[in-house]
Amino acid sequence: MIKKIKSVNAYIKEYFEAHPNQDIEHGKVVDYVFKFIPKARDPWRAVRMLYQRGWLIQVRKGVYRRDPNYKGQDVTALFPNEIREEIFRRDSYRCVVCGNGKHNGYEIHADHIKPQAKGGTSTLENGQTLCSEHNLIKKRYGVIEFLGKYCRSMIERAIQYKDAITEKMFREILAVLKRYKAD
Repeated sequence: MIKKIKSVNAYIKEYFEAHPNQDIEHGKVVDYVFKFIPKARDPWRAVRMLYQRGWLIQVRKGVYRRDPNYKGQDVTALFPNEIREEIFRRDSYRCVVCGNGKHNGYEIHADHIKPQAKGGTSTLENGQTLCSEHNLIKKRYGVIEFLGKYCRSMIERAIQYKDAITEKMFREILAVLKRYKAD
């Protein structure tokens, strides 16, 4: 008899089901998966996807909980087509950060200002147009980290162009982020 091999998701679910209502660090689940599938491809992402689909609760960064009675919202849902088009039209089909867009060959994305995973909705008011580069940076670093990184890059650019007013403005923004320990 041939033993059926489970998927990465199946092992992750198995682990959380065996530990209901416990705060579990990402690493413990990943280690569990690697015991069965040593070359598993990106089990970290699989855990995040289960959270994004409403199967897990994120307690804090890197810590998740499975409550058998919980069914969260699927945060991977995109903007409806008509809302996405309204966002693009409102923003003139340009990235709100750098101004690149369809007019000069850049791919654009409708982005949630407040991420769905943090309660943001797929509405016109919560949408913005980002080029693929800035959308990726925001997803990689999060909103606050992205703002800090963007401020630092604008300070460097302002210094390069000897633009003291812009440099001062972005230094002040960065100081506010630091004051609130957001950077």
